[in-house]
Amino acid sequence: MSPPKLQRIVELFAGAPKDLRLEALLEYSRKLPPLPPHLDGNQAAMEQVEECQTPFFLATEVDDERRVHLWFDCPPEAPTTRGFAGILSAGLEGATVEEVLEVPNDFYHDMGLAEAISSLRLRGMGAILGHLKRQVREHAVATG
Repeated sequence: MSPPKLQRIVELFAGAPKDLRLEALLEYSRKLPPLPPHLDGNQAAMEQVEECQTPFFLATEVDDERRVHLWFDCPPEAPTTRGFAGILSAGLEGATVEEVLEVPNDFYHDMGLAEAISSLRLRGMGAILGHLKRQVREHAVATG
């Protein structure tokens, strides 16, 4: 089960025609929030997702209320990957650790993205979510 914000995004994509799904993905690429000052220009402080075709970096934090905060660094020249990062940001920012960890590993299939983008890009999306969930799990264990 996905957090409510992410579930709404999944449902919107699933209900949209194929050509609008790609356009919506591109719209999310433009909505990706900028990096905070402590990460801007500091990719060494982020984890690279090697499985992605393009340079993709992410960082997560878990606050005292077990809410997840996440940041992504992905070049504008990779709009589908950047769009997926925008979806994760919009759908998971501020969710609880438990909500993030319960997100299905292949939730993007429910969105109908397999019809709009290549299987190579889909594997990259799965890797991004996998890295994100591992970081959240590690933070949760470290903070008790």
